[in-house]
Amino acid sequence: MIDWLISLDKKLFLFFHERISNSLFDFLMPWLRNKYFWIPLYIYFIFLIIYYFRKQSWMVIIAAFITVGISDFISSGIFKPFFHRLRPCQNSELVSHIHNIIICGSGFSFVSSHAANHFAVAVFLGIIFKNKINWLLGILLIWAATISFAQVYVAYHYPSDIFGGAIVGIISGLFVSYFLNYWLKKSSSHLL
Repeated sequence: MIDWLISLDKKLFLFFHERISNSLFDFLMPWLRNKYFWIPLYIYFIFLIIYYFRKQSWMVIIAAFITVGISDFISSGIFKPFFHRLRPCQNSELVSHIHNIIICGSGFSFVSSHAANHFAVAVFLGIIFKNKINWLLGILLIWAATISFAQVYVAYHYPSDIFGGAIVGIISGLFVSYFLNYWLKKSSSHLL
């Protein structure tokens, strides 16, 4: 069963990499997966939090960092060292089938920390803002999925790495947002 899943994962990776490959994506995907590219958006998130949460904004900002810290620790500190899965760009079976548009990094592949961290942020912010900006969660999930797809496109991750990372991120975002919402309600009731 596991061999079948690994084979399916490689076939799906090659499908995305060979069939969807084009010059626009070759230009765009390395940018989309670059953490520095999104700094203006992260700053915008901080301003949104300050605008909507005012005096409690510091709690929300700290909770956002905790969310990413949890998802990153689980993905990079637990899963990757445990599974030791090589990246697709390091796999000798696949090298002749992929075109490298970025330098192949070191480290392990399963689960994707990019997927885990971006899905964690997406779920966390989407839930925290659900009563203020109800459409935000859907947009943020598309954003996280786009960044995650870019990781497959540049041959850093297999689709299963993305799926696993997304699950880690979603659980992390749900976990922290649940406790933050509880704390925000409790602290609001003390102010009344």
